[in-house]
Amino acid sequence: MSKVDFYILPTDSLSARLDFACKLCEKAWRLGHRVYLHCQDDEQRNALDERLWHFKGEAFVPHDMAEQQADARVALGLGDTAGEHRDLLINLGGDVPGFVGQFERVAEIVVEEASIRQLARERFRFYREQGYALQDHRLQRL
Repeated sequence: MSKVDFYILPTDSLSARLDFACKLCEKAWRLGHRVYLHCQDDEQRNALDERLWHFKGEAFVPHDMAEQQADARVALGLGDTAGEHRDLLINLGGDVPGFVGQFERVAEIVVEEASIRQLARERFRFYREQGYALQDHRLQRL
């Protein structure tokens, strides 16, 4: 069963949520993990795509859209399937994706914006009821 980590950021900035997703993704990628970033919609995915190329001045995280390169080490996806990815899911969607059980680890990134917090509480409740191992990380600063 997947281990689920909730990262609670001390801000209401949606931009900070994407920035943290990039940092988490880079760390996992550098450690050799395959990462699937599940996005809410095309707008969010395009913003994340741009950030992954430029979020650090001296580095970038090589990635592809899941539909274009299903076996990419870092894939940005939408929809109902994560292909063959099994390692780390970074869920930026509002709901728990149906394929969540195929991943060893799941990261949920939460900011203090009211709608994001409410959806995160619902996801937390779902994971708890399903018996997932849960951990929360309350970050003090970004």
